[in-house]
Amino acid sequence: AEVWTGDNTHEITKFMAQGLCEVDDFQTGSKQLVIPTLEGDHRASIGDYIIKGVQGEFYPCKADIFKITYEAV
Repeated sequence: AEVWTGDNTHEITKFMAQGLCEVDDFQTGSKQLVIPTLEGDHRASIGDYIIKGVQGEFYPCKADIFKITYEAV
């Protein structure tokens, strides 16, 4: 997993080995990443973890959920 900081889109793209779309949310003024997932496109906010699943799929996860679900290895 990698945390998206808003400044590391290039590193996240390398981690995922696929293209991403970075967008600005004009309602909130924040940047988001569009992550293609098995269920369709999901948006990741700054501070979200980008997780690689067991089948090689990627998806975003909120930091608080990530911290109670996973442990460091």
